[in-house]
Amino acid sequence: MHLLAESQIMPLQNGTDSTDLCTTQEAASLLGMAVRSVQAMADRGELQAWKTPGGHRRISRASVQRWLDRRGQGADPEPAARPPQPALAPLRALLIEDSRHYQNLVSLIVRAQFPRLQLHVADDGISGLAMAGQLQPQLLIVDILLPGIDGATLITGLRSHAAFAASRLIVITSLDEADRAPYRFALEGVPVVHKTQVVTDLPPLLAEALGEASAVAPSPGAGRPA
Repeated sequence: MHLLAESQIMPLQNGTDSTDLCTTQEAASLLGMAVRSVQAMADRGELQAWKTPGGHRRISRASVQRWLDRRGQGADPEPAARPPQPALAPLRALLIEDSRHYQNLVSLIVRAQFPRLQLHVADDGISGLAMAGQLQPQLLIVDILLPGIDGATLITGLRSHAAFAASRLIVITSLDEADRAPYRFALEGVPVVHKTQVVTDLPPLLAEALGEASAVAPSPGAGRPA
C-alpha cells in the first residue's frame, strides 16, 4: 500500500479508466519536459498519478491537460519580436580650461559618473573655439579666464553662433560673484560653478544638461560652422 504522506501517487485501482492514463514518457512528451521532471511533478501531486501492481507509473491525461490549461492561463503571451535597438550615441562635451588640475578633476567626475559622455579638452580659447567647431559638442564647459582669448568673448561668440544653438553651456571660474561683474553680459542665463564647488555643483548640472541633450545627439559632422 502506498502512503500519500510519502507520495501523492496512488495504487492503480480496478475500474480506473485506462483510456485516461498514459505513461510517464508520454506525459513528458505532452508537457515538453524530461521524464524525471514529470516524475517529480507526480510526487508533488501536481499531476494525478497511479502505480500499476508492477510498480509502473501511470499519469492521468486529464491532469496533464489541466496543468497545461493552467499554465496557458497564467503565462504571459509570447512578446512579439522586437527590432534590435540601436546603441545610444555617445554625447560629446568640450572642456575649455587651462588649469591641468581642473582638467583632471572634471575628467575624473565625468569618468566616474557619466560614462556615456565623451570629454574633450582644450587648453586655451583659440584651440577651444576650433575644437568646438569640429566636434559640435552637446555640452560646453568653459572657464572665463583663458589664455589666447577672453573667456567672455568666447562665450558670447559661442552663444550667438547658430551652430551651437543646441549646445548647453556651463561656466566654471575662480572669480567670486563680485569679480564677475565685468562678464555679466556674457553670463546671463548661464549656470556658473565656482571652482571650489566643482565636485558638488558640477555633477547635477551635467546630469540636467545631458538629460536634455539625449533627446537630440547630432553627428560630429552635422552643421559645422564654415
